[in-house]
Amino acid sequence: MNASCRFCSTELDVVVCDLGMSPLANAYLTEPQLHQPEPFYPLRAFVCQKCLLVQLEEFESPERIFGEYAYFSSYSESWLDHCKKYVEQMCQQLGLGDASRVVEVASNDGYLLQYFVEAGIPVTGIEPAANVADAAVRKGVPTHVEFFGAKFGKRLADDDGGADLLIANNVLAHVPDINDFAQGIRNALKPDGVATLEFPHLLRLMQQNQFDTIYHEHFSYFSLLTVERILSANGLAVFDVEELTTHGGSLRLHVRHAEHASRPRTRHVAELLQKELEFGLGDVATYLAFAERIKSAKLELLEFVISAKRESKRIAAYGAPAKGNTLLNYCGIGRDFIDFTVDRSPAKQGRYLPGTHIPIYEPERLFELRPDYVLLLPWNLRDEIVGTLAGISDWGGRVVVPIPSVEVIP
Repeated sequence: MNASCRFCSTELDVVVCDLGMSPLANAYLTEPQLHQPEPFYPLRAFVCQKCLLVQLEEFESPERIFGEYAYFSSYSESWLDHCKKYVEQMCQQLGLGDASRVVEVASNDGYLLQYFVEAGIPVTGIEPAANVADAAVRKGVPTHVEFFGAKFGKRLADDDGGADLLIANNVLAHVPDINDFAQGIRNALKPDGVATLEFPHLLRLMQQNQFDTIYHEHFSYFSLLTVERILSANGLAVFDVEELTTHGGSLRLHVRHAEHASRPRTRHVAELLQKELEFGLGDVATYLAFAERIKSAKLELLEFVISAKRESKRIAAYGAPAKGNTLLNYCGIGRDFIDFTVDRSPAKQGRYLPGTHIPIYEPERLFELRPDYVLLLPWNLRDEIVGTLAGISDWGGRVVVPIPSVEVIP
């Protein structure tokens, strides 16, 4: 590979992990598409030896990946609860009111901005997937169907006076040009405005062996160590950070203009940076050791499903998340092992998982077909989903959690 780092332009030649060939993780298939050629791409993560940004090669454009999207944020109750608490927190901390402006980048189906609307606070959503943006508009959330960057950030500031609060939840990883994205934040923020950025934490990914969160739609994977460098290079400063439990362990960064020092840097930033360095995120050797742990997890899951099938057990799955598609394609687990999966999202029901072609049904089918094991693909929602599956014990069914290691729940 002759590609260069998408932040600092250093040539990339250190492979963190190679997950083989994989389709786009959100490219769910219709019945006719099962009989057509399906594109697969190398799924390899590299680490930049200079800035330590973990990143993938770019094979498809964001327009191709996100123009029509099957992920709707509102189908997780625990995530909606997380958003309600966030809105309450930020309204209190920033004193937001009817004269404020809240902007969200990658606002999806209005899952979060709807709560600001309910509080009477003006909002602007930015969502590149037209089908998802339509759902937000129906909730009363004004939404631009656009990709966000420096030019659009300036346009927002010119048209609406800029953002008092700019939100970027689980979008930073989806951005191929992260410098342009950071400049967009800077351009869109009022001089005293605040941005909050949430993203899965690379430290937790490596600690918990969450390799299935690596897929083509995620161009980069972030530590605080690296993302602070990116923001600083683009005139922004991190003044606080929170560690969250969402998505297997995430960070919420609180960011301001670098020159606007009225919000001092808290001790949490230095403490988390120290934690990352103690784990070894400042050393390339730590990233190289991750590959062996991934191979061990693959073997463990294969041993479980092979043993179960030898005993004539039926296995289904719960959920059709992107991470599940990485897991199943990397492990080579298809319809010979998994009969079907179920998902709450109507946008996925009636389709098939990319690569493995496992059919996606509505959740009720689990209780009709009564599998012996249910493989929990969205393991990050474990507590929420296991409760809804309690009834499978009536026929002896059990839930299997694959990450960080195989666990069969009685």
